[in-house]
Amino acid sequence: MRSFFKIFFAVLLAFIVISVLGVFILMGVVVKAVSPEAVTISPNGVLVLETSQPYTEQKIVNPVNAVLRQGPKETPGLYNVVRLIRKAETDDNIKGIYLKADNNANGFATNEEVRNALLHFKQSGKFIYAYGEVMDQKAYYMASLADKIYVHPKGGLEFSGFFTQLTFLKGTLEKLEIQPQIFYDGRFKSATEPLRETQMTVANRIQTNAYLGDLYGNFLKNIGASRKIDTATLHRYANEGLIQEAADALKYKLVDGLKYNDEVMDEIKSRLGKEGDDKVNFISLSKYESATDIATGKGEDSKIALIYAEGNIVGGDSEEETTISSGHFVKLIREARQDKNVKAIVFRVNSPGGSALASESIWRELVLAKKSKPVVVSMGDYAASGGYYISCMADSIFAEPNTLTGSIGVFAVLPNLQGFFKNKLGVTFDGVKTAQYADLGNTSRPLTEIEKKFIQNSVDSIYSTFKGRVVEGRKLSGPIVDSIAQGRVWSGIQAKQLGLVDRIGGIDDAIKCAAKLAKVGEFRLREYPEPQEPFAKFMKSFNDNSHIEAAIKSELGDQYTLYKQIKHLKEMNGEIQAKLPYVMEIR
Repeated sequence: MRSFFKIFFAVLLAFIVISVLGVFILMGVVVKAVSPEAVTISPNGVLVLETSQPYTEQKIVNPVNAVLRQGPKETPGLYNVVRLIRKAETDDNIKGIYLKADNNANGFATNEEVRNALLHFKQSGKFIYAYGEVMDQKAYYMASLADKIYVHPKGGLEFSGFFTQLTFLKGTLEKLEIQPQIFYDGRFKSATEPLRETQMTVANRIQTNAYLGDLYGNFLKNIGASRKIDTATLHRYANEGLIQEAADALKYKLVDGLKYNDEVMDEIKSRLGKEGDDKVNFISLSKYESATDIATGKGEDSKIALIYAEGNIVGGDSEEETTISSGHFVKLIREARQDKNVKAIVFRVNSPGGSALASESIWRELVLAKKSKPVVVSMGDYAASGGYYISCMADSIFAEPNTLTGSIGVFAVLPNLQGFFKNKLGVTFDGVKTAQYADLGNTSRPLTEIEKKFIQNSVDSIYSTFKGRVVEGRKLSGPIVDSIAQGRVWSGIQAKQLGLVDRIGGIDDAIKCAAKLAKVGEFRLREYPEPQEPFAKFMKSFNDNSHIEAAIKSELGDQYTLYKQIKHLKEMNGEIQAKLPYVMEIR
């Protein structure tokens, strides 16, 4: 028996030692894989930007890809892309930029930030070439500023105007005998329309026509300026369907030539003084980032905090990268507020909104920060509803012309599933309670009339508070705010005219404004949230459901929108929301 225990404990000890060693080896592999490589940039380089690359607000590091050597191990964040392009302007090793423009995965305001940086790059005298086999409209918007634009001879260029489409679920819910008990304030608050209507309301059609018209007008204006074609002519091209093939794009001077990829490479070689089998020194953005110092400013005594708030606004303390959880962001803002070396805060908001309560918590912490230092907001693709709630208190607000903002309104949805369970599944419920409203919010039965009044009163109260925050933050009268609220979505252009934002501009403009308000010359930028440690991020990736979501999206295709709407309805669970409509996809 004694020998058995000796063997048992020896094996156990060996197992523990091997496991610990395995963990340390794994840590070493992960850290090595995701650690920045020592990269140098050779002369005669051409920076490569792919319009199909989606850019989030902060850098994405993918430790799984790094370890498996599959796919990019990191993707620069949007502001890093802007800074890298600016850096390339004065980098003698960078001679130009090559835009691979086939499709575009980014929002309109994100494209505006990158496009403006490219326009600034052009002023340096360096070249920009753009090429795509089939360019969609957003890819062409980026490519239109290039010195030379080429498309594949048998490819094409989409130029057909914008459209947006909503999916309405009322009929589906009726067939399933699911009753969406809906409460909202704001006649333009269209977030609940897919559940209560079979088509767009008049109010929603009015607001959508207005902001879509502004986005399209900005699209035509900037393309026209780059291609030297008036906007009326460009509008006619789309309206009459004149651009059907690649040859049409050349005929109407939207592109400079029809070429195969090898022919474009030969032209770039010629521009660089190369010939024959010489290779072009193409440099990806991630590689350039590894070799380039893009730190903003100098010194430790004066800092400006740049806090990125991207995604849905939720309660709790989650540190998920594309979620704005109130607990986590209150801590980040408080840290910046209490740091005496931080002289100003730039709050970068890219959010369609979410929980009204979580928005209020974040708003409160920003108000406290504003008492001790300037707070400037920079808006991304969206800063609407809850996204506007957490922005409205700022000293100054910047938006792009094609940012979607406003949507000052709230709603709540509590589904009654009684008919679905009973008539479709044969399931019934029964129980006891100690007070009349103990089971308020139970989805297995319909709300009573007085319970509906309770919820509507809560919605009314939060809507009144929301408008009050805007009155206080924007220094507007109550009647004016009431008239421009009502849940209406505005473009950045409209929002500036109405006083909901102060200036049209990007992240750099907001940072310069913050420095001016804080009266600081030299400063160092400190960015929040700070990057996670490589090994911790690697281990966390095993619990990340993004790969599952990507697989569902790939499988469902166009029906993914419907899936997201139903999933979102389930997740709300009756909580009062300050959020944009379920899906706002503009093509």
